[in-house]
Amino acid sequence: MRDPDKPQQIIDAAVRVFARKGYFNSRVSDIAREAGIAAGTIYLYFKTKEDILIRVFREKMAEFVSALWRAIAEEPVAKVRRLVSMHFEILEQQPEMAAVVQVELRQGQKFFRGPATQEIAAYFALIASLLEEGVAAGLFRRDLPVKVATKMLFGAMDQMATSWVLGKRGYRLADTAPAVADLFLQGIAPDR
Repeated sequence: MRDPDKPQQIIDAAVRVFARKGYFNSRVSDIAREAGIAAGTIYLYFKTKEDILIRVFREKMAEFVSALWRAIAEEPVAKVRRLVSMHFEILEQQPEMAAVVQVELRQGQKFFRGPATQEIAAYFALIASLLEEGVAAGLFRRDLPVKVATKMLFGAMDQMATSWVLGKRGYRLADTAPAVADLFLQGIAPDR
C-alpha cells in the first residue's frame, strides 16, 4: 500500500540532494538515503530521477504562480514591483530550491521545451497580463511589445537569481528587487 506522504518526502529529499551534489551527480540511492527510505521505494512513486525533477519543478512553479496571483492586487506599477519582490523573496527563502531551479534544471535544454512548457507559459501569462493591464490604464507605453517586455522582465529576474545562486548567496537577493523593478518600469513608462 502506498503512503500518500511519501512522494513529498522523496521530493523534499531530492531538492536537498540536487542542491548539494547537482542533478547529474545525484543518484536515486542518494535521494533514498536522504529521505530515510529504501532505494526501491522511490520506484513505487517515480519511474526515474528525471521524473522527480519534473515533479519538483511543476509543483514549485504552480505554487509560485498561484502565490503571485493571490498577492498582487494593487495597480499595475505596484503589481510589477510586487512580482519582482516576491520572485526574489521566494527563491531567497528556499535556497536549496533556488539552486535546483536556477542551475540544475538548466543543465538539460530539452526540459524547458518539454515537461516545463506549461508551467513557464503560466508564469509568462501572469507577467503579460500585468503589462497589458498597465498599457490599458495608460501607465505603460501604448506601443509596448508585451511579449518582448514579458521575456525581458523574466530574463532580468532570472539572471539576478542565477547570479545570486552561483555567487554563493553572498548578499540578499530581495534587496536587489527595487533596482530591477525601477530599471524595468523606467523602460516601459509612457513618454511624457
